[in-house]
Amino acid sequence: MALNRKVAIINLTTGQIESKPIPIDVRKKFLGGRGMNAYLLYNYLKPGVDPLGPDNVLVIGIGMLAATMASATSRTDVMGKSPLTDMIGSTNMGGFFAAELALAGYHHLVFLGKAEKPSYLWVHNGEIEIRDAASVWGKSVTDTQWTIRKEMGDEDIKFAVCGPAGENLVRYANVMTGIKNSAGRTGMGAVMGSKNLKCVAARGTLDIKIAHPTQALEYNKRFIDLITSAKVNQTMGTLGTPFIWGATNSWGGCRTNNFQYNQLRYADDIEPEHLDEISKETCGEYNMTACFNCQVHCRAKYKIPQSPLAEKFGLVGKYDEGPEYTSQGGFCCEVGCTDAATLLCANHLVDQYGVDNLEIGSMIAWAMELYDYGILTSKDTDGVDLRFGNGEAVLEMIHRICQKKTWLGQALAEGPIRAAQKIGRDSEKYLIHVKGMSNLHSDERATPGLALNIAVSSRGSDHLRSRPAIDLYHLPKDVMKRIYSSPVPFEGELSSDHRSYEGKAWQVFWQENCFMGVDCMGICKYHTTFLGATLPNFEDWARVVNYNTGLELTPTEIWTAAERCNMLEKLVNIREGFKRDDPHKGDVLADRYHNEPAKRGAPDVIGATIDREKFKGMRAEFYKHKGCDENGIPTPETIKRLGLENEPSHLL
Repeated sequence: MALNRKVAIINLTTGQIESKPIPIDVRKKFLGGRGMNAYLLYNYLKPGVDPLGPDNVLVIGIGMLAATMASATSRTDVMGKSPLTDMIGSTNMGGFFAAELALAGYHHLVFLGKAEKPSYLWVHNGEIEIRDAASVWGKSVTDTQWTIRKEMGDEDIKFAVCGPAGENLVRYANVMTGIKNSAGRTGMGAVMGSKNLKCVAARGTLDIKIAHPTQALEYNKRFIDLITSAKVNQTMGTLGTPFIWGATNSWGGCRTNNFQYNQLRYADDIEPEHLDEISKETCGEYNMTACFNCQVHCRAKYKIPQSPLAEKFGLVGKYDEGPEYTSQGGFCCEVGCTDAATLLCANHLVDQYGVDNLEIGSMIAWAMELYDYGILTSKDTDGVDLRFGNGEAVLEMIHRICQKKTWLGQALAEGPIRAAQKIGRDSEKYLIHVKGMSNLHSDERATPGLALNIAVSSRGSDHLRSRPAIDLYHLPKDVMKRIYSSPVPFEGELSSDHRSYEGKAWQVFWQENCFMGVDCMGICKYHTTFLGATLPNFEDWARVVNYNTGLELTPTEIWTAAERCNMLEKLVNIREGFKRDDPHKGDVLADRYHNEPAKRGAPDVIGATIDREKFKGMRAEFYKHKGCDENGIPTPETIKRLGLENEPSHLL
């Protein structure tokens, strides 16, 4: 059956490997993917360990629907203790690795200890082997994959890779697959590097038996119709995710020059339509590509065009994919750059180094603001002119950070909190972060619901854990009620005004469970109620799970499983020192959200701030929905209701 895939416990120190089946009772409680990862992490991770030490635990898991007939189920989750935040580290990527790992016989890999020398894991049709990685240590993300493919004579091997940034223990290094699919945020690539684990290579040809193939095929047709008929996905398939940045920036929702402004002006060169022109000019008419079993094709292909900047850094003609709207944020609005050359070159560099585009862009933007105010000088930067808008400085700092060269490069490689401690000089007040992870490039001062979302996210500032993005659509209240009252009814008031604080706590709580649910199944969030109000939901997922796996779950049971898994992530954070109002480990916003009004954009944005007291009220309401006390700690009744009173249970 589709669920007869195993979990492997790999001790890199001793070389011992143990494979275990996943009991069906455990599967029903934690599903798979991110949820099962949280269960495994909570069971294997000891509190207080050094995230870059051998006692940290790394878990790589794929959704329970991977390699089935279900559409867009290509997501891989990676989890451990974050070297960036010292709290839960959790990240997610698309591509083709998830399907390959499932076809090779496994759904989850748990890594303990540290290899004596650079190594990689080979997973093939139920067999696992630790191999020497000397030939690929130090190589870029793509060179690593092609080197091993050539060594083994198989171009169909798929990978989860730690790039040079991970080897160098940059605290926000990614795990990568393909050329640009990134498990970014929280530094799981650095955890791989700290364990001398260069990559996981997977190749599988094992059969996956579908429980009800006819129904699965028929229902997937409905899925595909829903997905491809949605205007948001039609636009995504034409322009990719840059269209999101274009709309957000036009409205005034993109933080610019770190946090001095909220809109990047004179940016025609990086608008989605121009990026699409570059993609088609360099890669032809069929310029969009996709992840495994996905019909949207949201990712553009491109080759870096000729420009003085690309020529100086030796990047002319280099192939890559994207850029995503997060690269537009990190390498354009945050750093004040308006040219496509900076964007495309920077996007390529971070893909090859394997480093988080949001975090490295934010760190450079923060350093630029410090330079702007004279807190950093040319002596501190070793001669780099860290002016906003200087694309050459952006590319140079990417190299210095990922290679940990120069004092400033080494400091910025440590992430927000540690970098501020090294620099001192009251630099921390200019950071824009939650729980020690830099915000993405969006500015939530005009959207209280989205502000709450980034504040209470388990892994730090985040748009992929509980973001009620459809709040910006001003949907009629009856439509919102229909969405947010399924599968669990909500009797409170919901507001169609994105500026309102009313009902936003429930929306964030609902989206939190929605996103955990799809992360457990391995479904892409662009195929859910994230950007599209009419896309598949809990009722659809119950059928898809049953038709493909045979597992009978009601929509409410999937909701409860998602609640349970979200609570496990919170329990990890509590063990690691969560305190509600702690500026480094709490559910709080940077003071600038409350104290500095937005300066640009549409009339409903200019002058906006997040009211501190109303925010606290929203947060308290959110805690009640989750079953937590006023300090954000789950009550004993909630723990019992979710069946977590005996965790860690060590059933796996």
